[in-house]
Amino acid sequence: MNLRVVLADDCFADRWGGERPVGGSGELGEELSFSALCRALADRSSDCERLGSVQESLALCARAGVFHWFLPEAYGGWGWSDRDVLRGYLRLSQACLATTFVITQRVAATKRLVACDNSAVQARLLPQLVHAQPMVSVGISHLTTSGQHLGQPLLRATRVDDGWVIDGLSPWVTAAVGCDYLVVGATLSDGDQVLVVVETAAAGVQVEPPLAMMALNASQTGAVRFSEVLVPSEQVLAGPLPQVLQALAVGATGGLQTSALAIGLANAAIDSIEQQAVARPDLAGHGLELRQQSDELTERLLGADSRAVDANELRAAANGLVLRATQAALLVAKGAGFVQGHPVERWCREALFFLVWSCPQVVQQAHLCQLSSSLVEPR
Repeated sequence: MNLRVVLADDCFADRWGGERPVGGSGELGEELSFSALCRALADRSSDCERLGSVQESLALCARAGVFHWFLPEAYGGWGWSDRDVLRGYLRLSQACLATTFVITQRVAATKRLVACDNSAVQARLLPQLVHAQPMVSVGISHLTTSGQHLGQPLLRATRVDDGWVIDGLSPWVTAAVGCDYLVVGATLSDGDQVLVVVETAAAGVQVEPPLAMMALNASQTGAVRFSEVLVPSEQVLAGPLPQVLQALAVGATGGLQTSALAIGLANAAIDSIEQQAVARPDLAGHGLELRQQSDELTERLLGADSRAVDANELRAAANGLVLRATQAALLVAKGAGFVQGHPVERWCREALFFLVWSCPQVVQQAHLCQLSSSLVEPR
């Protein structure tokens, strides 16, 4: 099975219709094939890092139809299957991880809008989400991981006559500074939770400056503060319920999409090793071994065999691959890859993100066991 063919443009032919003209006088044309989009994103990936924004890349994705993937046909989307979306994520993340990460957070919000019972909000927002604007993201990590050790919820909800008052902090919101709407979860005094959609322009919403992170600063991830923000009842998506995120049944955070992005980034690093191997034959075996590992994980991700996929096992394997592949690419690039601005040094930093992004406890423990056992001298 040639996975490089599986992930080629022809698997998207029903949406893009093959290659289309791109460019003219150095500018991208109005229509983009998927391959042309990925080339454009890869070319701009360093600029995203330098400028601290992926807005231009998101606009290209919208022009190429990417945001149609995630919406039902009733709202102007294409209703892609989970498998086809994963195939798309593999290619996008290989081109530019920062852009693809922002898209996943936009999609996390979109899925919850699609799954809710609030038809008025759906009719108002969903048809617009095939475009780059409005921008929507999620603030839900505090319901599952962030701040769970604290004595009280980070973001609290209080019922009032005409809706809810939201007060507190959502600590991790991707693309917050450019968002028009946020899907956020808050906790009631009795422990139940409510999921709402909030306009960032609403009174009391304060978007903090993006955090300075080790990598992916172009995602503009930061905290959003809510100071007694009134959310009308008609903006409630679900709840109050004990576990409101489970009510919408859109899949767990950090699921197969996260593994897809890890494999995609690993593929970028493996490509660079294979390119170097053309002039340095001693590298060919190493590139081939990593490529085989990537292909095997891709088969498992896409369900190419009949076995059930263990998401946590796959996540641990994908994390391991992306860490090994990016560090191998650094070894091959030598000192040049250690210089700021080189793609390899960025990939190495980005690979570490998978150790902290929605990383389940079982996956953390697997990595810690590997790291600690490698440091213990045998007796």
